[in-house]
This record gives sequence, structure tokens and C-alpha cells, in this order.
Amino acid sequence: MNPGPRLRERLILAAMMAISIVPFVGVLFTSLHPQGTMPAGISWPESPQWGNYLDAWRVGNIGPLLWSSTLIVLAVVPVGVLVCTMAGFALGHLRTPGRVLISSLFLAGLAVPFESAIVPLYYQAEAMGTLNTRWAIILPMIGLLAPFGVFWMSAHFRGVPSAISEAARMDGAGTTRLFLHVHLPLALPAISTLALLQFISTWNQFLVASVLVDDPGLRTMAGALGAFQGEHRTDVVLLCAGAVTIMLPTVVLFLLLQRRFVTALLAGAVK
Repeated sequence: MNPGPRLRERLILAAMMAISIVPFVGVLFTSLHPQGTMPAGISWPESPQWGNYLDAWRVGNIGPLLWSSTLIVLAVVPVGVLVCTMAGFALGHLRTPGRVLISSLFLAGLAVPFESAIVPLYYQAEAMGTLNTRWAIILPMIGLLAPFGVFWMSAHFRGVPSAISEAARMDGAGTTRLFLHVHLPLALPAISTLALLQFISTWNQFLVASVLVDDPGLRTMAGALGAFQGEHRTDVVLLCAGAVTIMLPTVVLFLLLQRRFVTALLAGAVK
């Protein structure tokens, strides 16, 4: 057997992994240097300053932002996953009238960047009276994450064999029971992956929180990064320490759910 193609694939994967990991390692190493310094390249400090993380927590006022981000995530992710799962089931598996047009509209929504919608969202939040509240982040995030979520879940339900639904209907299952007791358990890998992706997008959201909310204590964790940037000077070390602190929950959650994440990504290949 010729090991050439397999070796090339491994080299490509190793290169892609390095491209993804090296920036994170650089930020981690920089966060351990003495404050006020400007480290050159990626280098491990002679005396790691672990106290930088405590200073970053205090300077960035991360405690209240951690609570605020948790509230926002707990509001966005369950509602977003529920709406996307039900819509994906209707568009991907049921014979819903106009499903092709509706699916096309959701697919077109994937091409709309957050930045292009921020000005209309501002005036809409002002008209609704949600400006400068957490609802100004929660409601737009549910809508902005919906196109990908519906596309993701409809693709999953579209790939489920129709014989499963036919057998369930022959046993007397209605649409609600078919969804709750047959398709929902089969969709758990896809749902957990969608929940993880929506968690990461909401947790790291900076633009929507910064524009629609003036009170820093009502924003997401990413809003803490602005506290390390002064008018004339930026403490790069504390900025990196704050960035690592903000990224840590998403990294831990990904490590806990990586099996379901990989299962969902490979689901289409093994059916």
C-alpha cells in the first residue's frame, strides 16, 4: 500500500491544526509576561506572572460580565435551539407548504453579515424600548443565529430515512409524537452541536452588545476587552490575560462536547 496520500493528508491536517493552535498559544504565553512589556514573538517568560489573570479579572470587571453573559446565553441558546429544531423539522422532513421558498429565505440569511444589520437593529430596539437592556442583545441574537440553525437542523432531518417516519405513523404516531419520541432523540448530536455553536457566538458577541447596550455591566464577556484599551496606551499583557479568561468557558465546553460535535459532523458521511 502506498503511504504517500495518507502521509500528505496527515501533513495537511497537522498544518491546519498548527494554524489554529499557534495564535492561542501566543496569546497564552503573552498573558504570562510582566505587565507593561511588549513580548517579541511567541516566548515562554522566565518568571510566569500568573497574577495577571487576577488583575485582568479586576480591571476588566469580569465578575459582573460573567453573570451578564450567563443570563444572555441562558436566554438565547435554549430558545434559539428550540426554534431552529422545530423549523428544521418542518422544512426538512414534513411536507410543509412553501418549504422551498422558506428554506431559500433562510439560506439567503446566511449571506447577511451581522455588521450590515446593526443600524436597523439599533433603531428597532429603540422603537421597542429594549435599547440599553439585555433584551437588546437576546432578541437580535436569536434572530441573527436562526438562518444557520434552521439550515443545520433541516439538513439533519432531511437525511433521516423516511421509512422511520412511515413505521411510526403505522403505529399510530401523530406529528407531535413523531417529532418528540422518534426524531428528537435521533437529532441529539446535531442539537448539541448547534447549542455549542450558538453558545460560542453569543458568548463572544462584541458588536451587538457594544452598539445596543451602553451599560458595560449588561454586556457580554467580550465587552471586557475594551477595559484594557486606553486612549494612548494598551496593556497587551492584560489584554491577552482577559482574552484567555473569556475564551476559557468555550474551550472547556467544547472539550466536554467534542464527541457529540464530531458525531454530528460525520453523520452525513455514515448514513
